[in-house]
Amino acid sequence: EIEGMAPNMKALEQFDEVQARLHSMEGEHRETATAAKSVTQRFLAVQSKRHTLFMAAFDHVSRVIDAVYKDLTQVEGVPLGGTAYLSLEDPSEPFLHGIKYTAMPPAKRFRDMDQLSGGERTVAALALLFAIHDFHPSPFFVMDEVDAALDNVNVTRVAEYIRERSEDGQLQFVVISLKDTFYAKAQGLVGIF
Repeated sequence: EIEGMAPNMKALEQFDEVQARLHSMEGEHRETATAAKSVTQRFLAVQSKRHTLFMAAFDHVSRVIDAVYKDLTQVEGVPLGGTAYLSLEDPSEPFLHGIKYTAMPPAKRFRDMDQLSGGERTVAALALLFAIHDFHPSPFFVMDEVDAALDNVNVTRVAEYIRERSEDGQLQFVVISLKDTFYAKAQGLVGIF
């Protein structure tokens, strides 16, 4: 009766081959799982470091920006200047969303940044630039006609701010300007005609 069933005599050999391949695949799976775990840990470490570095920069700039903006916008009649602040749109995932920058010029009501005048936006942008510079200083600035949209009062205030920051010799500015109010406050002039 067994001879009629015709058993496969190579079944044991095939079983051994399949079992060897199974052990090999299990070993590869373990190696791959270990490698994936290692890569995930490295990724999470880089992600954590990125978040820590970004938040350190963001926290510093958001602390400093109001004082810088106030310095740039102080005028007679409004000695405190304007108000500026930064906020994260999603603090839990700051890289997936944006940063909201709000600047309110002195003696004016709150408006979105895109509704401010060109001069008001320029002063707000300079405040942000100087606040970022406060976090990671560089010894040198080149500014090309940053005063183009500014009125004479703001040109004077920005020129004074730059002059105050450069007097100690730690920071240098090269400013290209067509406004005499700005270059009248310069320590040196280079004219090109």
